[in-house]
Amino acid sequence: MIRKLTAGVTTILMLPIMATPAAAAVDPETAFVFNTFSFLIHGVLVMFMAAGFAMLESGLVRSKNTAAICLKNIALYSIAGIAFYIIGYNLMYGDATNAFIGSFSLGYGSSEPELALLAAESPTLEQVEASFGDGYSVMSDWFFQMVFVATTASIVSGTLAERIKVWPFLIFVAILAAFIYPIQGSWSWGEGFLFELGFSDFAGSTIVHSVGGWAALVGALLLGPRKGKYGENGRVHPLPGANLPLATLGTFILWMGWFGFNGGSQLALGSALDATAMAIVYVNTNLAAAGGVVAAMAVTQLMFKKIDLTMSLNGALAGLVAITAGPDLDNHFLSIIIGAIGGILAVVTVPVLDKLKIDDVVGAIPVHLVAGIWGTLAVAFFGGGSLVAQLTGIIAVGAFVVVSSGIVWGILKVTIGLRASDDDEALGLDRAELGLEAYPEFGRGSQTIG
Repeated sequence: MIRKLTAGVTTILMLPIMATPAAAAVDPETAFVFNTFSFLIHGVLVMFMAAGFAMLESGLVRSKNTAAICLKNIALYSIAGIAFYIIGYNLMYGDATNAFIGSFSLGYGSSEPELALLAAESPTLEQVEASFGDGYSVMSDWFFQMVFVATTASIVSGTLAERIKVWPFLIFVAILAAFIYPIQGSWSWGEGFLFELGFSDFAGSTIVHSVGGWAALVGALLLGPRKGKYGENGRVHPLPGANLPLATLGTFILWMGWFGFNGGSQLALGSALDATAMAIVYVNTNLAAAGGVVAAMAVTQLMFKKIDLTMSLNGALAGLVAITAGPDLDNHFLSIIIGAIGGILAVVTVPVLDKLKIDDVVGAIPVHLVAGIWGTLAVAFFGGGSLVAQLTGIIAVGAFVVVSSGIVWGILKVTIGLRASDDDEALGLDRAELGLEAYPEFGRGSQTIG
């Protein structure tokens, strides 16, 4: 389980060094504490990205759909976590001997040595040392892995906003978190066939972000565009978001959370080596986002003769997605280049989607799918990875997610339906699905003075 090995291996490798008085190293228990803390605190940062997605999407939709977006984001985080706990985690990491899928066992809990340590009134030295087996508390690892699947689900939410019904979307999220995401994740992070092939994705440009992008793309194709988005002769009618300051706040929250996303994916903080590597990841993550912003600003100025704020925000996110596959580069300047190319791709993909009449409300497909593919390839171009292995991973994951999500979306469409009615879409999903409004003082019925 490649996403779970680093911490334990680091601790084991440090043991010979600890015998040398001149070496600056920590004992196994201290390494255990630091590694566990890293998983937990970085997991909290990634969890906070759920708030970032909620704010970004709320700012980029029209005010009549804001409450529905907020509900979907807190609900998808909750449902994804439960589904991943019940079956998803074991499907991803439960059987390292199977090249294509983990185990179907239900639930997950602390290791026996850890439970014995908790139950002991006066723990013995042997009990304490036995709990160090993995180099970290196993539930801290579960928590860190879980917040990643919630990120994948959040990506889908933004693309399909303003016209998908709440319950079909949440049913899809449950299936995504329980089966689709963990099965493809087992191929690489679970030491499956892509891992054996040499596929490299440090924190998930493909495994997390492209998966969300593919699922969103298939959903958008089956759902269709919002009413009034496209006119005759290929004319595009902008449907601007209601709150750009909120979208900007959401972007900054996501940017901050990404330090947990990428930094925590070092998977250890029990040695000077890990701390140094993590610092490099943080810096590269920040530089790539900055490169994405500047590149997006420059390209929108050239293309539209004005700087576009929303595309600049997506430039930051595209830079972050792009660097996620390989943020451990020693050459920091390359991170700026990788992020900048991600930002450019996010901008130029938008008119392509519009020509195809694929309505992506927040630009998640350009940011997470296109920039995710680019970032995965960049590992081969700049990080010494195998181009064949990277391409194989992109194609295998893409094909699996397109087919599996297409089946799920298709079944939902012909059974309970995906799309809100024309009247509900015109009214707004806040009132149609929730019976309330995010901004009632600006609603149609708010005419009372005083």
